[in-house]
Amino acid sequence: MTNFIPIFPLGVVVYPDEQLNLHIFEPRYKQLIRDCIAENKPFGIPAVIDKKVVEYGTLVEIVRIEKTYDNGEMDVVTRGIKVFRILEIIRSIPDKMFTGAIVSYPENHFNSNNRLHTQVLQALRELHHILQISKTFKKADEELLAYDIAHHAGLSLHEEYEMLHLFQELQRLEYLKRHLLKVIPLMAEMERLKDRVKLNGHFRNLTAGDI
Repeated sequence: MTNFIPIFPLGVVVYPDEQLNLHIFEPRYKQLIRDCIAENKPFGIPAVIDKKVVEYGTLVEIVRIEKTYDNGEMDVVTRGIKVFRILEIIRSIPDKMFTGAIVSYPENHFNSNNRLHTQVLQALRELHHILQISKTFKKADEELLAYDIAHHAGLSLHEEYEMLHLFQELQRLEYLKRHLLKVIPLMAEMERLKDRVKLNGHFRNLTAGDI
């Protein structure tokens, strides 16, 4: 299926079912939000990477307007729906300041694997422990998808985007597993280095070696 959607390019990757809070201040995007509310329609957020609008993004719906300011600016709560692929950007729309795109919606699969899912969650919590981060999720562990975990795994923007266009849950979990198993030893070594730096200059109990 293909269709036309208004787009709001941003330097972030949005995942399906993710809540994204936006402060709308540019006139063209104030118009976009007003139109979407009036017509009860979603809009697209394609990622902007290296100053370019990239091929994939996420369709989002407006959940609510949290606040409207006197100058027309808005705080808007949105939620990701599904991933789209841009086929063509429409830069000029009659009577509109914003741009749009013709998009298609790749088929997405959510079949998981319990063992792999558990390994990813264990690795994620090990990373958070090393970094002394306390993270809770709104869903039970067994309900968490790779999309729910991705923003909390220390991925770069490029890596988050790579995961956006993996369309099998098993692929996404494997991607997260490989990433976590790569960064955990690095983070652990950094923590050990910090401890050694802290000890420098302090009195320490040292045991003399045998001569």
